Amino acid sequence: MSSSTETFAPGTQKHYRRFGRLYHGLTTVDFVGRRRVWFTVSIVIIVLGLGSLVIRGFNLGIDFKGGSSWEVLAPNSSISQMTNAVKGAGLSNPTVEKLGSDTYQVTADINNLSGAAQSAVTTKVVKAMAGAAHTSDFQVSTSSVGPTWGGQITNKAIEALVVFFIAVVAYISIRFEPKMAAAAFIAMVHDLLVTVGVYSLFGFQITPDTVIAILTILGYSLYDTVVVFDRVRDNTQGVLKSGELTYSDMVNLSMNQTLARSINTSLVAILPVLAVLLIGADLLGATTLQNYGVALFVGLMSGAYSSIFIASPLLAWMKEREPRYRDLAARVTTRSDRRVLTATSAALAGAQMGVAGAARPQRLGSSSAAIQARARKRKRR
Repeated sequence: MSSSTETFAPGTQKHYRRFGRLYHGLTTVDFVGRRRVWFTVSIVIIVLGLGSLVIRGFNLGIDFKGGSSWEVLAPNSSISQMTNAVKGAGLSNPTVEKLGSDTYQVTADINNLSGAAQSAVTTKVVKAMAGAAHTSDFQVSTSSVGPTWGGQITNKAIEALVVFFIAVVAYISIRFEPKMAAAAFIAMVHDLLVTVGVYSLFGFQITPDTVIAILTILGYSLYDTVVVFDRVRDNTQGVLKSGELTYSDMVNLSMNQTLARSINTSLVAILPVLAVLLIGADLLGATTLQNYGVALFVGLMSGAYSSIFIASPLLAWMKEREPRYRDLAARVTTRSDRRVLTATSAALAGAQMGVAGAARPQRLGSSSAAIQARARKRKRR
């Protein structure tokens, strides 16, 4: 594992390994320069998901496609026993879930049957579930959702998603600038496509809980992206004015400055969701948590990826096409003394000279030490 050295006072040095450099602002990861790698990974995942969507489609719950649902309290039963019972009653493709510890829910789409046939199948399913639960028929609750109602739920979900996108683009355009709004919008669409693609690939059922989870993860992804963009805006008004950094260099600096925070935020959000899936769903048998938890887990992973590897590199790619930043890049790349500014040296320089005057990049490693040493000397005086 590689290490880095930072000098804190004459004759003293402190060595950092990889994680130490991350949390002390000494990383110099080239996020923008490797954008083709990040974009390629995302495109492959999205194409696979869209291909599955075209071939297999979605596994929609009855709230979206319509259907019937039966529930029963069965402490001494199991999912396999309940599945065999309802299949024997005439359900060809039932979905059986365990709600909590003892309640079982069976869903199936029987809207294609006539009214009399639906009543007959419902009666058989009720008797089969009551037999598997060792209880009376009256303990089995039945509900149904028509295809019209399911279509209305689908339309409402799409409307909520469209309104969310419009509000986000409007806010970021006003708060920051249109190109940042465009980059954030593409990152959110990326997260949406990855999530729905994973649901199609693995056949996870889509319920209203899934829609709520998707809106939640889009909000999370937006939050992390806005944090990075806020740093980009500050550096645009500060270190970028030195004329010694290209816009892409400045974005890389901003990403390295917020990298530790982004990783910590992602871990704090993902680990509890993973615990819900592993402990709540698998160990405790609360399978209804999967509808919400799987969408959250996949979306949070995708959101963490897109806020770091998609939104900011995409912004840099768009901004570098503006004449002023294209000319700046041409001037910087021809300099023979082009230098690297780390997150630590940028912060130290800003503290001494102010944001506007903190523009002169220093050399990596020893530059940070020199700035700190001068600051301590002035303080002693």
